[in-house]
Amino acid sequence: MATTDTTAQELIALVDDWAAAICSDDADRIAAFMDDDWAIVSWTGVTSREDFLSFVRSGALGHTRMEGVGERRVRVYGDTAVLSVRVLSTAQYGGQDIPADEWTSDVFVRRPAGWRCVLTHITPVQE
Repeated sequence: MATTDTTAQELIALVDDWAAAICSDDADRIAAFMDDDWAIVSWTGVTSREDFLSFVRSGALGHTRMEGVGERRVRVYGDTAVLSVRVLSTAQYGGQDIPADEWTSDVFVRRPAGWRCVLTHITPVQE
């Protein structure tokens, strides 16, 4: 299904706002972008929304950078959308800065309150 420019721009702005929320280290602000069933899939496995947010709330996980670089690929299929982009980030975990260069795909579902992310999948860039 074709993506309208308006919907694509809405989703890109949403992802940019979510990145700012992640860098705020405010778990409630971050949670506002996630569906209740959200999970992140990475090289370490699947992490639930509750576990991710508990890491943020405890201060064990933080971010100082979350920047989409390059063109974003946005596809909308009715009330579901997929946004993929290369992301440069810097997380803090275990007292250490962890820089990352990853391909990120987010799956969004349109809910009565707006678009909510149901799944994030990250893949490290291999160079």
